[in-house]
Amino acid sequence: MAFSTLLASSLRPTLAALHWAACRQCRGLSTPQGSEPSLNLGGIFPPLATPFSPTQEVDYAQLEGNLRRYASIPFRGLVVLGSNGEYPYLASRERVEVVSCVRRALPRDHLLLAGSGCESTQATIELTVSMAEAGADVALVVTPCYYRGAMTTAALVHHYTEVGDASPIPVVLYSVPANTGMDLPMEAVITLAQHPNIIGIKDSGGDITRMGLMVHKTRQEDFQVLAGSASFLLASYAVGASGGVCALANVLGDPLCQLDHLCRKGQWQEARDLQHRLIEPNMAVTRRFGIPGLKKAMEWFGYYGGPCRAPLAPLSPAQVEELRSTFSANGWL
Repeated sequence: MAFSTLLASSLRPTLAALHWAACRQCRGLSTPQGSEPSLNLGGIFPPLATPFSPTQEVDYAQLEGNLRRYASIPFRGLVVLGSNGEYPYLASRERVEVVSCVRRALPRDHLLLAGSGCESTQATIELTVSMAEAGADVALVVTPCYYRGAMTTAALVHHYTEVGDASPIPVVLYSVPANTGMDLPMEAVITLAQHPNIIGIKDSGGDITRMGLMVHKTRQEDFQVLAGSASFLLASYAVGASGGVCALANVLGDPLCQLDHLCRKGQWQEARDLQHRLIEPNMAVTRRFGIPGLKKAMEWFGYYGGPCRAPLAPLSPAQVEELRSTFSANGWL
């Protein structure tokens, strides 16, 4: 390898960090001199669905159209390349291009969280640096799971520590046992919360006791817990979660922001009534019908859903009818 290429590669994390620091003021991320950088993750983040054309290419025009429609909703920010973004089905080049596209359209005071978790530590670091260069404010790093039997607490702490050390942007841990087959162990979360560049966790497991314990055990750290589903958003707030990354926000963004508002105001009866109406639609676009269901529901509310990438298959007519009935029964259609 030429010396110039090697030098450029070694400088990428440093250059990305300098670029990110220069942009912090315009994104509302500045902190008082002498204090540790701290981002407020409080609020709702939709994990964006990636739109594809009929030929299964990323449809950037439709992505931009959805972003224009989301601009009127008081989201705290957006998540790209999460589970609902069909992240495993995108090439590395596409992942970076999607982040760049969203960053250009997103107001500067809105946070952009980008999925950068890979199976190896080295690949995760490289992609995280690329996401920072493309404009991401925070890296969302899912647990490596292919060799899940070897993913001990010690192995995961080492992995995330290396990523946190090398990342030019803050890191949020991502535990999604429905997809990975494993929870990020509590002991690992508590240890990693002490890392100055690891600022939170998105927990999609739905164990409220676990989430409350995370909040309690990390209360002395600059660390925030995000609910990973609309189904348990209210319960998560009740035990101290800061915000939510909710698939249903792709469809019902305003109601989820209203639920967030009611919880913060302590209007628990109104919040409970709204939460009840969101549970079945959320289950339908997640565990019941998955991303094909989410994309179908988006179309009923004025967004572009479109096809998924193979091998994810479209819903059958009977499934579409069941999905529609679920939204109708809860007063959304």
